[in-house]
Amino acid sequence: MSRVKPAPLPTNTVIGDYRVVRRISAGGFGVVYLALGKDGQQVAIKEYLPASLTARAPGALVPEVEPEKLSLYRLGLKSFFEEGRALAQITHPSVVSVHNFFRENETVYMVMNHLEGATLQDFVVTARELKEAKVFRESTIRSLFDEVLRGLRIVHQHKMLHLDIKPANIFVTNDDRAVLIDFGAAREVLSKEGNFVRPMYTPGFAAPEMYRRDVALGPWTDIYAIGACIYACMLGIPPNDAPKRGEKDRLELALSKVRGVYSDNLIELVQWCMALNPQSRPQSVFLLQKELAREDERSYTKLSVAEKLRMSLDSLVGDSRKTMQRAGGGQPK
Repeated sequence: MSRVKPAPLPTNTVIGDYRVVRRISAGGFGVVYLALGKDGQQVAIKEYLPASLTARAPGALVPEVEPEKLSLYRLGLKSFFEEGRALAQITHPSVVSVHNFFRENETVYMVMNHLEGATLQDFVVTARELKEAKVFRESTIRSLFDEVLRGLRIVHQHKMLHLDIKPANIFVTNDDRAVLIDFGAAREVLSKEGNFVRPMYTPGFAAPEMYRRDVALGPWTDIYAIGACIYACMLGIPPNDAPKRGEKDRLELALSKVRGVYSDNLIELVQWCMALNPQSRPQSVFLLQKELAREDERSYTKLSVAEKLRMSLDSLVGDSRKTMQRAGGGQPK
């Protein structure tokens, strides 16, 4: 039987100096609300409420935590609070602004600026449905990720990692700003402590080292996710997850489908970011920014007829395997 998710705060609940208007979204580790301050200004408030550790009945304010999970809950709470404190020190248009953070109802609330717009994921899905050769223009991709990297560089300079960069966590505002949202500090603590908590990574965007506990995380971990996001903007779908790539890496084959559509430079940049070996990736955002800025060096590879035929054959073989697996036939021999 699946666990019942903890109920969000009721409309008109007052927390701190804010009144809850409605729930905006909910994830594994928190709920985000639209709220109004005393001056009537709209803000977004994120409540620490890990679904795997807490329960809360409709109408209640305080999360219920089982005694055996209390130490883990408090560890994540501390990390969430520290994340709020660190983000409050960052002022950059490409990083979500934290105005306030406070403890109440035996949990923590993070008050952020309310953004109007849509996530990059929303744009990818819409563009993909048009079924054109280019999901996004290359100039759009370069411009968008130039903004994202400016924000990420500041984050790394503050000794923080995002740890969950994906199209759903890149927000594009109505005034055309790209903003990094939903940082993963509390997630990272909870994924590394206690076996009963599921690892908190997003398949396709999580670097290989996020699946292991004996490999250090660093700027290169977020850089892998940036490469995966650019991949999604080029092909309209996420790349294969890291464990699958470790068994049989089809990254080069997948990217060969957009050779001639996007520049070799952009394709090679994605491959560099998404190297399975962390040491083979750019070790800093600055290095990646320099490479992304090389627009004047664009060249396009034209595929030969033989290469196009090989791509078609590989695609047919892949489709055949999927069909047999769905039918219960296993792997073709």
